[in-house]
Amino acid sequence: MKRTHDRVYVKVNADFDSTGYLHPRHIIWSDGRIFKIDKVMDFRPASYMNKNLSGDCYTVVIHGEEKFLFFEKTSEYFASRVGRWFVECPVAK
Repeated sequence: MKRTHDRVYVKVNADFDSTGYLHPRHIIWSDGRIFKIDKVMDFRPASYMNKNLSGDCYTVVIHGEEKFLFFEKTSEYFASRVGRWFVECPVAK
């Protein structure tokens, strides 16, 4: 099976509300570009997109376009690290 997307790990600024819900606010690329998340449209377990994905998938709106933002949960062996964020980008041909 041909791979069509690569995971690109990104920094994300996020807040927790009083109910414990995680709200991503900004995506920061490794080159320093910052993209404000205008709205979170949906939140689901990431496995609904691909059975090989663990964690959560956020459908977010950035500059009027819907995008997927994934939170990959870290195993319980790393007590100080909860997880990390990534986006999927098309593989360069």
